[in-house]
Parts: sequence; structure tokens; C-alpha cells
Amino acid sequence: MNLVPTQAVTHLPKAAWSSSKHFVYKQQLSTGGPTNEAVLDAVLNEYEDDSVALVHIGLRDIKTALGTDPYEAILDKLRSRFDSILVPGFTKSFRKTGVFDLEETQPELGAFSGLFFENAEFRTPDPLHSILGEGPYRFESCTFRDTFSPGGCYGQLSKDNVLCLNIGTPWLVSTQLHYIERICNVPYAKTIEIDGELRTNGSTTRIAQQNYKKNNYLYFWNRRGLRDAMVSAGVMDHYSLDGLNVMAVRTGDMQSFLVPRIEADPYYLVT
Repeated sequence: MNLVPTQAVTHLPKAAWSSSKHFVYKQQLSTGGPTNEAVLDAVLNEYEDDSVALVHIGLRDIKTALGTDPYEAILDKLRSRFDSILVPGFTKSFRKTGVFDLEETQPELGAFSGLFFENAEFRTPDPLHSILGEGPYRFESCTFRDTFSPGGCYGQLSKDNVLCLNIGTPWLVSTQLHYIERICNVPYAKTIEIDGELRTNGSTTRIAQQNYKKNNYLYFWNRRGLRDAMVSAGVMDHYSLDGLNVMAVRTGDMQSFLVPRIEADPYYLVT
């Protein structure tokens, strides 16, 4: 997956500009105000026919919006609408430590994931991008040693067109974008193998985990641009409830929308 020099020269300025705009945007983030809870409930009711939800949650904005314990409040709302709840349990430290304990290694991305870790009924044995879950949805036929392969968990999510919900996040959050980069063979990312130890139920197994590698500072997803493009196309819903963002997109629909655009421009996600 080597860069084609002419492509790199052409797209490098656009990618750098996109990343710098996102950095400035992060510094200017401000929390909204109280939200009418009935309106939030009405929005979530739009998706209650979905049995599974993959959620990315921003507890700070939810606390400001609802004025109560944000974890219990949003978890109750999710449980009342979905049979299965899936939550990222990511542990990027494996890249350095080479050690992942399925039962003991705490999620490292987001307060909601850390709290849900205590409630989860299962966790996929991926040392970098594990998925925590509650409910009957499972990944029984997936490969766990190649995170973003079509036969992995994220490939299954896309095949099943699972609902991805962002609640209280300032921008689009979706690990499915890594999966789409993989299947599209984008020139700025490659698949590498990371050796380490998987510890579970008191036993240790040597593993070789395949995952992505790219310059995350230069090739940063144009999250607002992607959100706006998918909203305009009717692929994604975006609500701003007095500053509380709610975004909803189905994983297979996202793939169907993005793949032809990436085929036309391999740098579409990052420019």
C-alpha cells in the first residue's frame, strides 16, 4: 500500500488543511444547555424498531442536557429501546505494552465505555478494538485476529447494517470508517501485525493482531464534512437538541455511500 507520489503531493495540502481545521474546532468546543428530555426521547423512539445499537456516548454533554446522572440516564433509555447494546472497549496501549487481559484491561477511550465495562455481558477478544456488549447479539463466526478484515466484527456490523448512534459527541464518531478504509485499500493506511499476549480466564496465549497503521495527525477524518455529506444524502440523521448532538447512521448504509466516493478519490475521508 505504498503512496503514489503524484497522489500524495496532490492531496497532502488538502489533508493537512482538513486536520488543522479539526484541531481549531476542538479548541472551540463548548457545552450546550439543558435539553427537553421529551424531545430526546422522541428522537430515540425513531429507532426503537432496531434491535441492536452500536453507541458512542459523550457523558459530559448528556449531564449538561439532562441535569442528572448521565450514565444511568442514557443507559436506561438505550435498554428500554434496544435488545442489544454494543459499546467500544478500545485499548490502544496494546500497541506499546503487547499485553491485553480480556477481563481486567480497562477501556481507555471514553468515560461511558469505562463504566459500561462493569455491566457488559461479553467482550470480543480484540486487544485494540474490542467491543463490549449486552444482549443477545454476538460475533460467533468472526475472526478476532484481523480487526478490520471483512470477516471480522466490523465486517459483520456492516453486513448486518447495525444502527450506529452518537449521543452527546461533538462530531461523528464511528470506528466503521477504519473498516471502510481497509476494504477500499486507501493509500494512506496499511495493515500491520502486532505481537503480544492475550490473557483470559487465567491463561495466556501468544497472538499476532492485524490492525491499521497510519499518520493520525495528518490523515484525520473530515468528520464534519462526512457528517454533512451523509445528512444531505439522507444516509445519516443529525439532531442538535439545545447543543446535545444525536447522530444516527446504519453501518451498511454508510459503507454503500462512502465506497464509491473513495473509489473516485482515495483521500475522500481525510480531505
